[in-house]
Amino acid sequence: MSSARPETRITQLFRRLRAEGSKGLIAYLTAGDPSPEMTSELVLALERGGADLIELGVPFSDPIADGPVILAAAERALRAGTTLRRVLEIARQIRRRSQIPLLLFSYLNPLLRYGLDSAARDAAQAGIDGCLITDLCVEEAGEYVQAFHSHGLDTVFLAAPTSTPRRLERVAEYSTGFVYLVSRTGVTGEREALSDAVAPLASAMRRVTDLPLAVGFGISRPEHVREVGRVADAAVVGSAFVRLIERGAGNSSVGLQLESLARELKHGFEQGKQ
Repeated sequence: MSSARPETRITQLFRRLRAEGSKGLIAYLTAGDPSPEMTSELVLALERGGADLIELGVPFSDPIADGPVILAAAERALRAGTTLRRVLEIARQIRRRSQIPLLLFSYLNPLLRYGLDSAARDAAQAGIDGCLITDLCVEEAGEYVQAFHSHGLDTVFLAAPTSTPRRLERVAEYSTGFVYLVSRTGVTGEREALSDAVAPLASAMRRVTDLPLAVGFGISRPEHVREVGRVADAAVVGSAFVRLIERGAGNSSVGLQLESLARELKHGFEQGKQ
């Protein structure tokens, strides 16, 4: 599916990390939380702290895969007037100051309302590099993949511990950029320890794809990041960052707090080398 497509910033990032023998930190933010005006500044703070790729979450009123922290962030963003169109404007603002890879993280409904091809076209023009649709079944993703690939965007799919071998093959077939491994079943949120299912899932995915693997759901501490670095190419952290934003809403130091946490988490990879 990915042959003859130009390299995105996502592909370039993972190629660089691999050449350096490094691992990537992917940071999730709900776009528009606490306000659309602040999101670009928070992204830049995360980049200063060492985040390698940003997932821009499109707020949605029925986020079935999200835990309470990100659910509350989506509600705040929606109250602030954040729409998919506004998220794309935020991406344009980021692009004026940064070339960090941007992955649109959305449920299917906002994209369908916008129009798949129009969403892909406008996302590419705004500087988005790819998209992950959390509730799109890979077996039904052909139209979406075609639309986004036709505009030079990556399509990232989820693989879970419960995924069948056939499902993993489909995820490998339709994914470009990287594959997102869900560390455990259930919703997003911080956890005490990393799931024992991560290593077997990464091993199974390696058998069907050469794409980089990123692990998310429940990762919030440097020790989690260290464990992920042993089996995958990147760690995805969401709720820990979003919780900081919730606690620091209206506080001018929230950017510094995000930067500090990103730096601390990124250091987890270095601890894994020692």
